[in-house]
Amino acid sequence: MVKGFILGIVVAIAAAIAGGYFFVTSGAMPAGQDVKPGALEKWAAKKSLRAALRDAQGLKSPVPSTDDNLSAGIALYVARCQICHGGPDGAPSPIAQGLTPNAPQLAKDGVEDDPEGTIYWKIAHGIRFTGMPAFRQTLSDREMWQIALFAKRMSALPPGARQAWAVGRTP
Repeated sequence: MVKGFILGIVVAIAAAIAGGYFFVTSGAMPAGQDVKPGALEKWAAKKSLRAALRDAQGLKSPVPSTDDNLSAGIALYVARCQICHGGPDGAPSPIAQGLTPNAPQLAKDGVEDDPEGTIYWKIAHGIRFTGMPAFRQTLSDREMWQIALFAKRMSALPPGARQAWAVGRTP
């Protein structure tokens, strides 16, 4: 009786794996960026991201919040981030409008409530199942911290940095 029960569990697990494999390889699982993710995909992505962000809790910025560093962060943001995350007006670009899930428009949605370490982690590692790339191969630690500094303070910039943000806009 125990052997039959164990065999039933093994068969059920094998059937679930085979069904999942068929679902993915038959094309039944949407792969296009123009299809909104399903509930299971959203759940898995959110749970995984929350667990991964635990690594960011102890990160502290080695870059001081000076006008120079904020201005450098603005320039980097304009060059690397604005196309998806928007400029000072908070309006999404045509590229951002095609992303699934939608990229947060930081001048409108903000990340001010996130610790700098969390913002840095997202910049460095990217976010799987979104359009957010990992920048740690293309930006230095200092540059990523400068962007994080700017993003954290985007809605409350000192006058010099606020002017650089307004001027740094791309058409």
